[in-house]
Amino acid sequence: MPAESTFDIVSDFDRQELVNAIDQARREVATRYDLKDTKTEIVLSEKELIITTDSEMHLAAVRDLVQTKALRRNLSIKIFKFGPVQEASGGRVRQVAALQRGIPEDVAKKLAKLIRDHFPKVQPRIQGDALRVGSKSRDELQAVIRLIREHQDEFDIPLQFTNYR
Repeated sequence: MPAESTFDIVSDFDRQELVNAIDQARREVATRYDLKDTKTEIVLSEKELIITTDSEMHLAAVRDLVQTKALRRNLSIKIFKFGPVQEASGGRVRQVAALQRGIPEDVAKKLAKLIRDHFPKVQPRIQGDALRVGSKSRDELQAVIRLIREHQDEFDIPLQFTNYR
């Protein structure tokens, strides 16, 4: 048996699933009666999603549509960090949503403190934008995963568990 078992806590999403969800949302916007003539644009870049449309009411409908399509494809809506609504040219409105990937350092420190407070024998280590958790007991690692799933609502990013060894 290995001396120490580990797993990683990461915050990531499947890029292809997001592309598919955005594509479905674009198609539905083009066919929905209430959104058909709004000249809505949904632009997905590497780090952000930009929604441009006629009014704030249409913007809210498109934003809900994008989130619904993402949820149906098993993506967390926490990956979208929507910014303020901005005025665009021609009396239109725009909203930019940053795509969250990776665990920020302050969130990693909160996670590490939460783990250390409940399990003193478990060692959480911050490694770039991930958190590696190690212990000699696999049962403690399972308990850490349960603990983090219970407290997941406290964090504004989606968390996944990978590389369990």
